[in-house]
Amino acid sequence: MSIYVHKYGGTSMGSVERIRNVARRVAKWHAAGHQVVVVPSAMAGETNRLLGLAREIAGSGADRRELDMIASSGEQISSGLLALALQAEGVQARSYAGWQVAVHTDKAYTKARITGIDSERIMADLNAGRVVVVTGFQGVDDDGNITTLGRGGSDTSAVAVATAIKADECLIYTDVDGVYTTDPRVVPEARRLNVLSFEEMLEMASLGSKVLQIRSVEFAGKYHIPVRVLSSLTDPEISLSVEMKSGTLITFEEDEKMESAVVSGIAFSRDEAKITLVAVPDKPGIAYSILGPVADANIDIDMIVQNQSIEGTTDFSFTVQSNEFQRALDVLNREVLPKVGAREVIGNEKVCKVSIVGIGMRSHVGVASKMFRTLSDEGINIQMISTSEIKTSVVIEDKYMELAVRALHKAFDLGDTPATAE
Repeated sequence: MSIYVHKYGGTSMGSVERIRNVARRVAKWHAAGHQVVVVPSAMAGETNRLLGLAREIAGSGADRRELDMIASSGEQISSGLLALALQAEGVQARSYAGWQVAVHTDKAYTKARITGIDSERIMADLNAGRVVVVTGFQGVDDDGNITTLGRGGSDTSAVAVATAIKADECLIYTDVDGVYTTDPRVVPEARRLNVLSFEEMLEMASLGSKVLQIRSVEFAGKYHIPVRVLSSLTDPEISLSVEMKSGTLITFEEDEKMESAVVSGIAFSRDEAKITLVAVPDKPGIAYSILGPVADANIDIDMIVQNQSIEGTTDFSFTVQSNEFQRALDVLNREVLPKVGAREVIGNEKVCKVSIVGIGMRSHVGVASKMFRTLSDEGINIQMISTSEIKTSVVIEDKYMELAVRALHKAFDLGDTPATAE
C-alpha cells in the first residue's frame, strides 16, 4: 500500500462540479488501495475576495495577524466541501484545518514558514481507511495564532505533509498538464518536460515559473519527495496507470539523458523592481549597511550589482518583488540614506527578469555568451546579470520580455527537439 498526497489548486476547486470531480479522482486512488491525503486551495478567487474586503475596511496597513485570520477561511471552506463530496462518493473522509493537525509555523504573518507537522492524527485516520483532507496555505504559531504561508503556500503545505507522513509521491494537480520549456502563452511551440531535476525546478520556480511555489520545491528536494505536476482538468475516471505516469516528474535522480539538454527551460518574471543607491561610499560593510535594514523589514532581495568604485564612491543596485518595491524605498529613505551618505535612491518598476535554466550548463561552455548574443541581435540591452552553475539571469526592460523569451527559446532549440528524453 502506497501513500500519496494530492494537492489541488484554486482552479481545480473552482466550482461545485469541479470539487465533485476532485472527489471522484481521489476516490479512484483510494479504491485502488492507496492511502491518500488531499491538500486543497481555496476556491478560485476566494482569497482575493476576502483580502479585498479587508483592504476596504483597513486599507493597505491592515494588521497582518487579522489578515491571516481572514485569508485562512477560504481553505477551510474548500476542505469541508471536499470532505462532503468524498463522503457522497462513499469514501470515509475527514477534514482538518492546519491548526488541528497541527502544521507548526513561525510568527511571520502572511508569509510564515513551516517548522514542523504533527503526523499522528493524519496517520491514525489513514490507517482507519479514511481519506484525510488538510487545509493548504496555513498553520499555527507557538502562541496558537493562525498563520498563512504566502501566495502559493498550498504547494508548500502539500510537500511538507508528504514529508511528515513519508509519502511515496506528492501530486500537484493544476490547470496545466505539466512543466513546460516556457509559458506556452508566450511561446506556443513550448514543450512539456517529462522529467526535471529538483535543482532545475528550484531555479525555474525562483526565477518566475508559476507552476510550483519555490518553498515547496525546496522542501521536496531537501527531503527527497518526488513531486509530479499534472492536470486536474482531465477526465477523473482516466486509467490510474496512465495518470500515475502523466505530467512532469520532478526528481532527485539525474542521469546522462537529462544532462544532454543544455538548457531545459526559459523562466521569466514581470514582478520585478530595480532599486539603485547612487554614489555610495565604497568602504567595508557598506553592503550590509544597505541590505541589513531591508532584510530586517522581511523584504526579499534578489539580484545585486555593485559598480566599480570611482573616486571613492560606487552605485549599488538590487532587485525586489514589485509588491515590496514601495516598502523597500521607504526603508532605504528612512533608515539607510541618512546613515550611509549616498547621494539618492532611485527606483525602476519597468523591468523584468529572464533566465535560462539547465543542469546541462554545468558541462557545456559558451551558454551564457549565446544568451547574450541572442539578446544583442534583438537590440535588447542587459541591465543586470546573475549566474549559477545551472542558470543565467538578466534584468531587461519589461517591454522586451516576450521578445527575449521567444528569441531565447528558438536559439536553444527548445521548440524543435524534446527538452528531455522520453
